[in-house]
Amino acid sequence: MARCRRVALLIEWSRAYGRGVLRGIASYVRSRGPWEIFHTERRLCDGGPSWLEHWRGDGIIARMENPELVEQVRRLGLPTVNLFECTSAPWMATIVTEEAVVGRLAADHLLERGLRHFAYCGISGIRSSDAREVAFCRRLAKAGFETAVFEDHADERSRFISGGEEHSLACEEAVIAWVKSLPKPVGLMGANDVLAHQIVVGCREHDIGVPDEVAVIGVDNDEMICELSQPPLSSVALNAERVGVEAASLLDRMMDGEPAGQEPIAVRPKGVVARSSTDVIAVADADVVAAVRFIRERACTGIHVADVVKHTRRSRSTLERRFARVLGRSPKAEINRVRLERVKQLLATTDYPLATIAEVSGFAYMEAMCWLFKRTFGETPGQYRQTAQTRRPVEQCG
Repeated sequence: MARCRRVALLIEWSRAYGRGVLRGIASYVRSRGPWEIFHTERRLCDGGPSWLEHWRGDGIIARMENPELVEQVRRLGLPTVNLFECTSAPWMATIVTEEAVVGRLAADHLLERGLRHFAYCGISGIRSSDAREVAFCRRLAKAGFETAVFEDHADERSRFISGGEEHSLACEEAVIAWVKSLPKPVGLMGANDVLAHQIVVGCREHDIGVPDEVAVIGVDNDEMICELSQPPLSSVALNAERVGVEAASLLDRMMDGEPAGQEPIAVRPKGVVARSSTDVIAVADADVVAAVRFIRERACTGIHVADVVKHTRRSRSTLERRFARVLGRSPKAEINRVRLERVKQLLATTDYPLATIAEVSGFAYMEAMCWLFKRTFGETPGQYRQTAQTRRPVEQCG
């Protein structure tokens, strides 16, 4: 019988992303193990546990924000997979989230709400935050819009994400003064759910309406933070469990002798989980607003344009003319857009057969869904699923 491999998991329990990674690793070990796991409760910024210095094992999977921990792990000389930011070294492999896609998803979500003013609040110097900011601003610039970015002029800045979050909380008055200065309504992206939630709380305390004046979206889809937020917080859901599975699989191969890759590998996020904090349709036409809300609530139940016309009590030609003027697309296009976003989400996060995905997304026929998907995105649903559920080289980081 093969010897059970001894693997250390230096991954925080304190954040939803870390817990998701651990679930992915557990899933891999259940199906492909066994491993003897060494893991203790920790935060992202912590150094190495006391037992690590003289630990004898076969491999390590770690989220290493702390430079002292990186050096400690290097000295052990074991196969290592790092899951933090884009920190890389020849002696370890790195798997991260595709941050460029995170920023684009948030921008597209706010654009779809008809917003024309946009802002970003992040943690300067933290690579994931900076990469999300760049992608967010680029996507909006491509659509013809500028983005206001909160400029933090603090002389001393923490090297850790948690320290940056604490600094932002301490600067709440400056952040809220900045939010007040923005043209309204505005779509605002926070670098993560912690910052986005802080902004929602500050807006509520200063009588700034969310989402009607400020539509707020975060990143991580930490359900505890998002659901406790008032209103509940929309967020870009990362694919932490997939990262965990890929990391475990890669470490297994490295323990078999495969060398660490030189380039970081990125995993695509799942998509946006929309909640009340972005439930705004920033257009002045009340009939279009009513129609769009109806479509977003019912598109996946199989409605047709005739149902939208009946709901608004306007003629089809009138409604189509108003849609074109306000949104630049037709009611039919909006129905298809909502359905296709649901299709993409299901392709990325489930193993449902295409027929099932078509049915729950509101398509009468699988063939119609596949044809529209290919025409819209330039690839088949199967190709999209393969890309969404497979690790890829990093597109952009920092």
